[in-house]
Amino acid sequence: MRAGNAAAYGQLYERHVAAARALARQLVRRTEVEDVVAESFTKILGLVGRGGGPESGFRTYLLTVVRRTVHDRSRIESRQVATGEIEEYDPGVPFVDPALVGLEKSLIAKAFLSLPERWRAVLWHTEVERCRPAEVAPLLGLSPNGAAALAYRAREGLRQAYLQMHLGSPPKHDCRPVLGKMGAYVRDGLTRRDAKEVDEHVGACEECNGVLLELTDVNRGLRVMVGPLVAGPIFGGYAATLAKSAAGGRGASGLLRRFGGGGAGGLLRRFGRLWRGPRRQQAAMAGSMAVTVAVAAGLLLFTDEKPISRPTAAVPVAGPPPFAGEPMPAPVPVPLQSEEPARVRPPARSPVKTKEPGKARLRATVEALGSLVRARPGIVGLRLRNYGEAPSEELTALVDLPSGVTLVPPARHDDHDTVRTADGWECRPSGHDARCARAPLAAGQGTALFLRVRVAAQAPQGAGPAVRVDSGPLRVTAQAEDGVRTTGAPARFATDGKVAVRAIGNSLLTCPETGSGCAEARSRQRGRRDNDLWPMTALDQDDSSGTGASSGAELSLPKGSKVVWAGLYWSASATTAGPIKVRPPGRRQYTLVKPDDVALRELPSGPVYQAYADVSELAAASQRNGTWWAADMPMEEGVSRHAGWSLVLIVTDPAEPYSQAMVLDAATVVGGPARRVRIPLGGLSPAASPARVELVTWEGDADLKGDKVSLGSGAIAPEGGDRDASNVFDESSTGAAEMTFGVDVDTVGAELGADPGLTIATDKDVVLFGVAALSVRARS
Repeated sequence: MRAGNAAAYGQLYERHVAAARALARQLVRRTEVEDVVAESFTKILGLVGRGGGPESGFRTYLLTVVRRTVHDRSRIESRQVATGEIEEYDPGVPFVDPALVGLEKSLIAKAFLSLPERWRAVLWHTEVERCRPAEVAPLLGLSPNGAAALAYRAREGLRQAYLQMHLGSPPKHDCRPVLGKMGAYVRDGLTRRDAKEVDEHVGACEECNGVLLELTDVNRGLRVMVGPLVAGPIFGGYAATLAKSAAGGRGASGLLRRFGGGGAGGLLRRFGRLWRGPRRQQAAMAGSMAVTVAVAAGLLLFTDEKPISRPTAAVPVAGPPPFAGEPMPAPVPVPLQSEEPARVRPPARSPVKTKEPGKARLRATVEALGSLVRARPGIVGLRLRNYGEAPSEELTALVDLPSGVTLVPPARHDDHDTVRTADGWECRPSGHDARCARAPLAAGQGTALFLRVRVAAQAPQGAGPAVRVDSGPLRVTAQAEDGVRTTGAPARFATDGKVAVRAIGNSLLTCPETGSGCAEARSRQRGRRDNDLWPMTALDQDDSSGTGASSGAELSLPKGSKVVWAGLYWSASATTAGPIKVRPPGRRQYTLVKPDDVALRELPSGPVYQAYADVSELAAASQRNGTWWAADMPMEEGVSRHAGWSLVLIVTDPAEPYSQAMVLDAATVVGGPARRVRIPLGGLSPAASPARVELVTWEGDADLKGDKVSLGSGAIAPEGGDRDASNVFDESSTGAAEMTFGVDVDTVGAELGADPGLTIATDKDVVLFGVAALSVRARS
């Protein structure tokens, strides 16, 4: 194509135009899509004709140019710059959206960008866009087998590059040999002795444990970090639209056939007269129809402007050896981010004489919060922001729920099943979907809508929820990447704002007061800190003669806070659940609380339950600070028995930044066959953000180490108890001063990864992981 072969450029256009349209549809109005696509192809064509542009990774290059084009057009419309001041340049590095600042600094992104361009291209198509090798082969000029082999070598190269990034900053002396073996470890290429050495080291080393977690799922890391880095925050919608386009046969080839057949060559012949027409006529044609980009190739390839000088070569990361019979691709270095990009003089345009009024620009996301799990309730969250300079018109959102997922109607049926939310939305069922409406959204403002749904027991796994938002002539769409799951933790409650999460709790069982060593164990001084080592008996701490088992926990909320939501959870070693008595601060009488929901599970010690009740009204009407008491829940005494409770809250906090908060009901057994469980945190910020997490866990043992918690950046230590990152579930609870046998209410803080997920791992113990409440700073 660099030699002036316009037909070759037509083939590239035919292969990649569907992807360009898929991304453009997420960024601009439907009427602007073809203009953006045409302008993007024209920019690349001009760059290639002057010696710039991509060598082999055309798709990622094209998507970057599409985003830059939309960005430039937006700046022109908003009058941030004059038309002639927009600089078109060779995008050798990704265009990082302000909402995703930090992704390009992640190790997986750095490792990806250090690879040869051909490897990056095949990884983008196979791992990020999830194309089959047979679909990728013609894009790279390979056979299907060749494409599969190249993808394998590229994946291995990515793992090696990722490990090199870790080795770049000197690791501990004991970690270096283990890190060198991890690449072979994850593909089962080590001897049994070496694999055991890695297992033992990772079990004791927090940093290497985090490396192994990311390395094991490096392909998912590509999709959730490199995908948004190249395609932007709307990567999920882009991927869904591209998949639909491919499934429906609506690619460029079908469009080209409508213009006379013969693919790109036929299109060139059909518009042969345009080649001899004036340059102004060609530009007008390109502006109205994306297909004429291929026609303009011959003229733009032979421009008289100076060639673009390519940046200095960067040192590529060494990858695995090639297969026999398959040549190793020549490394094509990535331009250094610190270098000044080459600039191309923009075409002259008429100056703007009058300033038009600003416009509204909407961007939407839709996600299942936590997970949509079969036979469980859940929440679907819609977030919408007006990035324009003028308020929108009235908003109408049509939420397309996955098959088997239905909107939960309000408790009262006096208003035709209309669901009202705190942010002004009104929703009602519309067939299988939900139709919602809201007043106009002011410029620079955002809104969130959380829909309670129920997932059928036989709901099929597949595509996630989608949304179409209309506001006068504006229309935006979005689709979630994840749909119904068979396992996971669904959201019990969610909200956005200046909010924070808190949790307290205590046990209702303890060791016998007369037992030798019980006093020391209660004060966490020494051994036998384990409910498996004592015949557990009822703990009765309150001043009431009417209770047989009671305990209290101190609650302290931020100054000026108000309760948004409160949930009471209780659990015990028993076959049946029942009500519990609760006494808030400042009250003299207990209130009987019945469970709204009960989960039954099986542990090695026998059957257990976790019960839940919404106590938001009770908490909101009570004193903000003080001791909460709980008493007389169904439980059993004896060895290896547990019984306890926890109050989980979401509260406003004027001192907090704008945040996202949600509570997940897990009720998941961790340990035994399932030593490591990962709980997706869908619906949270897509880029690294500080997070506070409250964890409620039952049946942990302080003397059995090996319990670890990670948010994607290695094991993290709790703020209370022994503060040991390798023994998180140590029978300590926020709000309680003494040992809380069999009960853990822990607070942890860490930076949430770009692929939000909570990993719980235990080597020796078996626990019931009950609840996770998270608050994370929102990315605007």
